[in-house]
Amino acid sequence: MLPERFKQAFRNKKTKEELDKHYDEIELEKGDFPAMVIAALITFLPVLLIALLVLFGTMWLFFGGLSC
Repeated sequence: MLPERFKQAFRNKKTKEELDKHYDEIELEKGDFPAMVIAALITFLPVLLIALLVLFGTMWLFFGGLSC
């Protein structure tokens, strides 16, 4: 048996047209877009840098790190 919160969430599902209308009504303020870009950079850049560090570290170990 699903809890009442889940039942209510599934019952209130909106159609695509209702969602499009809702998001068309949203107005961005003057500094919203730069703030969203900065937030995206703060979120994704560290993960991307760690992934690149792991990739290059692995390449360094296999192809050139241990040659004496």
